[in-house]
Amino acid sequence: MALLSELRSELKARGDVQTAEHSLRFFKTAPGEYGEGDVFRGIRVPVLRKLARRYQILSLVDTHKLLRSKFHEDRLLALLILVDKYRTGDAAQKQAVFDLYLDNTVHINNWDLVDASADRIVGARLAELGNTRLLDRLAGSTNLWERRVAIMATFHFIKHHHEFKPTLRIARALLHDGQDLIHKASGWMLREVGNRDRAVEEAFLRRHYRNMPRTMLRYAIEKFPQTTRLAYLHAEI
Repeated sequence: MALLSELRSELKARGDVQTAEHSLRFFKTAPGEYGEGDVFRGIRVPVLRKLARRYQILSLVDTHKLLRSKFHEDRLLALLILVDKYRTGDAAQKQAVFDLYLDNTVHINNWDLVDASADRIVGARLAELGNTRLLDRLAGSTNLWERRVAIMATFHFIKHHHEFKPTLRIARALLHDGQDLIHKASGWMLREVGNRDRAVEEAFLRRHYRNMPRTMLRYAIEKFPQTTRLAYLHAEI
Protein backbone atom coordinates (compact mmCIF):
# COMPACT_ATOMS: atom_id res chain seq x y z
CA MET A 1 0.00 0.00 0.00
CA ALA A 2 2.90 2.36 0.77
CA LEU A 3 4.24 1.86 -2.75
CA LEU A 4 0.84 2.68 -4.24
CA SER A 5 0.64 5.85 -2.14
CA GLU A 6 4.09 6.84 -3.35
CA LEU A 7 3.08 6.23 -6.95
CA ARG A 8 -0.12 8.22 -6.61
CA SER A 9 1.82 11.14 -5.15
CA GLU A 10 4.23 11.03 -8.08
CA LEU A 11 1.38 10.91 -10.59
CA LYS A 12 -0.24 13.93 -8.96
CA ALA A 13 3.04 15.86 -9.04
CA ARG A 14 3.66 15.10 -12.71
CA GLY A 15 0.30 16.39 -13.93
CA ASP A 16 0.19 19.32 -16.35
CA VAL A 17 -2.93 21.42 -16.89
CA GLN A 18 -2.28 22.25 -20.56
CA THR A 19 -1.55 18.64 -21.45
CA ALA A 20 -4.71 17.58 -19.62
CA GLU A 21 -6.80 20.10 -21.54
CA HIS A 22 -5.42 18.83 -24.84
CA SER A 23 -6.20 15.23 -23.82
CA LEU A 24 -9.79 16.13 -23.01
CA ARG A 25 -10.25 17.20 -26.63
CA PHE A 26 -8.12 14.48 -28.21
CA PHE A 27 -9.92 11.65 -26.42
CA LYS A 28 -13.39 13.05 -27.11
CA THR A 29 -14.66 13.58 -23.56
CA ALA A 30 -17.50 16.01 -24.31
CA PRO A 31 -21.12 14.95 -23.64
CA GLY A 32 -22.22 12.35 -26.16
CA GLU A 33 -18.66 11.53 -27.30
CA TYR A 34 -17.03 8.14 -26.77
CA GLY A 35 -14.82 9.34 -23.89
CA GLU A 36 -17.53 11.33 -22.15
CA GLY A 37 -16.66 12.21 -18.57
CA ASP A 38 -13.07 10.95 -18.59
CA VAL A 39 -10.61 12.83 -16.37
CA PHE A 40 -6.93 13.52 -17.14
CA ARG A 41 -3.92 14.49 -15.08
CA GLY A 42 -1.93 15.61 -18.12
CA ILE A 43 0.95 13.09 -18.20
CA ARG A 44 2.46 11.97 -21.49
CA VAL A 45 2.77 8.31 -22.44
CA PRO A 46 6.63 8.12 -22.42
CA VAL A 47 6.57 9.27 -18.78
CA LEU A 48 3.99 6.60 -17.93
CA ARG A 49 6.12 3.93 -19.58
CA LYS A 50 9.08 4.93 -17.43
CA LEU A 51 6.90 4.82 -14.33
CA ALA A 52 5.64 1.37 -15.33
CA ARG A 53 9.22 0.10 -15.38
CA ARG A 54 9.98 1.66 -12.01
CA TYR A 55 6.82 0.38 -10.34
CA GLN A 56 6.53 -3.04 -11.96
CA ILE A 57 6.85 -4.61 -8.49
CA LEU A 58 3.52 -3.06 -7.47
CA SER A 59 1.33 -5.86 -6.17
CA LEU A 60 -1.50 -7.18 -8.31
CA VAL A 61 -4.00 -6.00 -5.66
CA ASP A 62 -2.63 -2.44 -5.79
CA THR A 63 -2.41 -2.49 -9.58
CA HIS A 64 -6.09 -3.39 -9.57
CA LYS A 65 -6.78 -0.38 -7.34
CA LEU A 66 -4.87 1.85 -9.75
CA LEU A 67 -6.88 0.48 -12.67
CA ARG A 68 -10.07 1.65 -10.94
CA SER A 69 -8.83 5.26 -10.75
CA LYS A 70 -10.93 8.04 -12.24
CA PHE A 71 -7.80 9.36 -13.95
CA HIS A 72 -7.11 8.11 -17.46
CA GLU A 73 -3.33 8.09 -17.03
CA ASP A 74 -3.57 6.03 -13.84
CA ARG A 75 -5.58 3.39 -15.70
CA LEU A 76 -3.11 3.36 -18.60
CA LEU A 77 -0.21 2.99 -16.16
CA ALA A 78 -2.00 0.10 -14.43
CA LEU A 79 -2.43 -1.62 -17.80
CA LEU A 80 1.23 -1.11 -18.70
CA ILE A 81 2.17 -2.70 -15.37
CA LEU A 82 -0.23 -5.59 -16.02
CA VAL A 83 1.30 -6.15 -19.45
CA ASP A 84 4.72 -6.46 -17.82
CA LYS A 85 3.39 -8.73 -15.09
CA TYR A 86 1.87 -10.97 -17.75
CA ARG A 87 5.05 -11.02 -19.82
CA THR A 88 7.29 -11.97 -16.91
CA GLY A 89 4.86 -14.08 -14.89
CA ASP A 90 4.52 -17.80 -14.41
CA ALA A 91 1.38 -19.63 -15.50
CA ALA A 92 -0.51 -18.73 -12.33
CA GLN A 93 0.30 -15.03 -12.61
CA LYS A 94 -0.57 -14.97 -16.30
CA GLN A 95 -3.99 -16.40 -15.51
CA ALA A 96 -4.48 -13.95 -12.63
CA VAL A 97 -3.65 -10.98 -14.86
CA PHE A 98 -5.92 -12.30 -17.62
CA ASP A 99 -8.82 -12.78 -15.19
CA LEU A 100 -8.32 -9.34 -13.64
CA TYR A 101 -8.31 -7.77 -17.11
CA LEU A 102 -11.56 -9.40 -18.19
CA ASP A 103 -13.23 -8.57 -14.88
CA ASN A 104 -12.38 -4.88 -15.27
CA THR A 105 -13.18 -3.99 -18.87
CA VAL A 106 -15.44 -1.25 -17.53
CA HIS A 107 -12.22 0.58 -16.61
CA ILE A 108 -10.48 -0.16 -19.93
CA ASN A 109 -12.64 2.44 -21.55
CA ASN A 110 -10.81 4.23 -24.32
CA TRP A 111 -9.04 3.16 -27.48
CA ASP A 112 -5.51 3.78 -26.22
CA LEU A 113 -6.13 1.70 -23.11
CA VAL A 114 -7.36 -1.19 -25.24
CA ASP A 115 -4.63 -0.88 -27.84
CA ALA A 116 -1.84 -0.85 -25.25
CA SER A 117 -2.97 -4.09 -23.66
CA ALA A 118 -5.46 -6.31 -25.50
CA ASP A 119 -3.04 -8.23 -27.73
CA ARG A 120 -0.40 -8.50 -25.00
CA ILE A 121 -2.77 -9.94 -22.39
CA VAL A 122 -5.95 -11.29 -23.98
CA GLY A 123 -4.42 -12.31 -27.29
CA ALA A 124 -1.34 -13.79 -25.65
CA ARG A 125 -3.37 -15.81 -23.15
CA LEU A 126 -5.78 -17.18 -25.74
CA ALA A 127 -2.86 -18.22 -27.92
CA GLU A 128 -1.35 -20.09 -24.98
CA LEU A 129 -4.67 -21.74 -24.18
CA GLY A 130 -5.24 -22.64 -27.83
CA ASN A 131 -8.84 -21.42 -27.75
CA THR A 132 -10.16 -18.15 -29.21
CA ARG A 133 -13.90 -18.58 -28.56
CA LEU A 134 -13.81 -15.75 -26.01
CA LEU A 135 -13.20 -13.33 -28.88
CA ASP A 136 -16.61 -14.12 -30.35
CA ARG A 137 -18.31 -13.29 -27.06
CA LEU A 138 -16.40 -10.04 -26.76
CA ALA A 139 -17.20 -9.14 -30.38
CA GLY A 140 -20.89 -9.54 -29.58
CA SER A 141 -20.75 -7.38 -26.46
CA THR A 142 -22.85 -4.24 -26.05
CA ASN A 143 -19.69 -2.63 -24.61
CA LEU A 144 -17.80 -0.77 -27.35
CA TRP A 145 -14.46 -1.33 -25.65
CA GLU A 146 -14.96 -5.08 -25.29
CA ARG A 147 -15.64 -5.24 -29.01
CA ARG A 148 -12.42 -3.33 -29.65
CA VAL A 149 -10.59 -5.73 -27.32
CA ALA A 150 -11.91 -8.59 -29.47
CA ILE A 151 -10.39 -7.32 -32.71
CA MET A 152 -7.22 -5.85 -31.17
CA ALA A 153 -6.46 -9.07 -29.29
CA THR A 154 -6.02 -10.77 -32.66
CA PHE A 155 -2.93 -8.61 -33.27
CA HIS A 156 -1.01 -11.10 -31.13
CA PHE A 157 -1.83 -13.90 -33.55
CA ILE A 158 -0.83 -11.75 -36.52
CA LYS A 159 2.48 -10.60 -35.05
CA HIS A 160 3.71 -13.71 -33.31
CA HIS A 161 2.16 -16.63 -35.18
CA HIS A 162 1.28 -15.33 -38.65
CA GLU A 163 -2.15 -16.76 -37.88
CA PHE A 164 -4.87 -14.74 -39.57
CA LYS A 165 -8.07 -16.71 -39.02
CA PRO A 166 -8.97 -15.05 -35.68
CA THR A 167 -8.63 -11.59 -37.25
CA LEU A 168 -10.69 -12.49 -40.31
CA ARG A 169 -13.39 -14.12 -38.20
CA ILE A 170 -13.76 -11.19 -35.80
CA ALA A 171 -13.51 -8.59 -38.59
CA ARG A 172 -16.35 -10.38 -40.34
CA ALA A 173 -18.41 -10.40 -37.13
CA LEU A 174 -17.87 -6.64 -36.78
CA LEU A 175 -18.64 -5.69 -40.40
CA HIS A 176 -21.94 -4.11 -39.43
CA ASP A 177 -20.85 -2.55 -36.15
CA GLY A 178 -22.17 0.96 -35.71
CA GLN A 179 -19.05 2.48 -34.15
CA ASP A 180 -16.33 4.21 -36.15
CA LEU A 181 -13.71 3.17 -33.58
CA ILE A 182 -14.49 -0.45 -34.41
CA HIS A 183 -14.27 0.23 -38.14
CA LYS A 184 -10.82 1.77 -37.66
CA ALA A 185 -9.53 -1.08 -35.52
CA SER A 186 -10.87 -3.76 -37.87
CA GLY A 187 -9.41 -2.03 -40.91
CA TRP A 188 -6.09 -1.64 -39.14
CA MET A 189 -5.93 -5.34 -38.27
CA LEU A 190 -6.85 -6.32 -41.84
CA ARG A 191 -4.02 -4.07 -43.04
CA GLU A 192 -1.64 -5.85 -40.66
CA VAL A 193 -2.73 -9.17 -42.15
CA GLY A 194 -2.03 -7.76 -45.61
CA ASN A 195 1.40 -6.56 -44.55
CA ARG A 196 2.27 -10.21 -44.02
CA ASP A 197 0.13 -11.88 -46.68
CA ARG A 198 -1.56 -9.59 -49.20
CA ALA A 199 -3.40 -12.47 -50.85
CA VAL A 200 -5.17 -13.38 -47.60
CA GLU A 201 -6.31 -9.82 -47.02
CA GLU A 202 -7.48 -9.36 -50.60
CA ALA A 203 -9.44 -12.60 -50.54
CA PHE A 204 -11.33 -11.23 -47.53
CA LEU A 205 -11.80 -7.82 -49.12
CA ARG A 206 -13.16 -9.22 -52.38
CA ARG A 207 -15.88 -11.01 -50.45
CA HIS A 208 -16.81 -8.12 -48.20
CA TYR A 209 -15.58 -4.74 -49.42
CA ARG A 210 -18.87 -3.70 -51.04
CA ASN A 211 -20.66 -4.05 -47.68
CA MET A 212 -17.80 -2.88 -45.53
CA PRO A 213 -17.95 0.46 -43.66
CA ARG A 214 -16.01 3.03 -45.65
CA THR A 215 -13.63 3.76 -42.78
CA MET A 216 -12.81 0.08 -42.34
CA LEU A 217 -12.10 -0.24 -46.05
CA ARG A 218 -9.90 2.86 -46.15
CA TYR A 219 -7.82 1.64 -43.22
CA ALA A 220 -7.52 -1.84 -44.74
CA ILE A 221 -6.26 -0.65 -48.12
CA GLU A 222 -4.06 2.20 -46.90
CA LYS A 223 -0.81 0.51 -48.01
CA PHE A 224 -2.13 -0.68 -51.39
CA PRO A 225 -0.89 0.93 -54.62
CA GLN A 226 -3.01 3.93 -55.56
CA THR A 227 -4.63 2.25 -58.55
CA THR A 228 -5.70 -0.69 -56.41
CA ARG A 229 -7.01 1.60 -53.65
CA LEU A 230 -9.10 3.53 -56.14
CA ALA A 231 -10.47 0.35 -57.64
CA TYR A 232 -11.72 -0.78 -54.22
CA LEU A 233 -13.10 2.64 -53.36
CA HIS A 234 -14.94 2.85 -56.70
CA ALA A 235 -16.14 -0.76 -56.50
CA GLU A 236 -14.27 -1.73 -59.63
CA ILE A 237 -12.62 -4.91 -58.34
